[in-house]
Amino acid sequence: MFGLSEPMERGHQERLAPMAAEAMAAARLTFYDVGKIAVTVGPGSFTGLRVGLAFAKGLHLATGAPLAGIGTLAALAASAGSDGLCAGAIDARRGMVYLQAFAEGRPLSEADILPASEATARLAAIAPGRWRVAGPGAPLLAGADNVDAVQLAAPDLLALGELAAVAAPSDDVKPIYLRAPDAKLMAT
Repeated sequence: MFGLSEPMERGHQERLAPMAAEAMAAARLTFYDVGKIAVTVGPGSFTGLRVGLAFAKGLHLATGAPLAGIGTLAALAASAGSDGLCAGAIDARRGMVYLQAFAEGRPLSEADILPASEATARLAAIAPGRWRVAGPGAPLLAGADNVDAVQLAAPDLLALGELAAVAAPSDDVKPIYLRAPDAKLMAT
């Protein structure tokens, strides 16, 4: 497996296709050589999810390769290792965090959005013990008695690849939105 990753706040739509072409060229493959297309489905940035899903669905339609969706919080948790108690966490802004709990790689909860101040108590209620919390939201939970924070900007590509290998393909991959987008239409 070969991949590229670039943390970015903006410009996803301009960079994604050229970056995918660069990865394919470096691997000396064409898009028709791809056996499965996997895409993270959120939660996360509204625009980033839409851009990633649109690109993945376009590749799926163009190549016929199966398409699978991977939860972003599952990918973050897997990036910190699948042993023990682990949670994926993303800073949802405004004092909120996206959070999902796992044990030995199996989900213990659904992806949720909650106040960051309540996240460590939620993890303790799910299962007592020490939690590895991985992702860009991990620093929001750092310092709690039951948390080892693992700050990651994005999922590890190898961990994501392992999840993708076992993910069930679907023609109807949809994003996981846990809140409304920040952008609003102005009244005319």
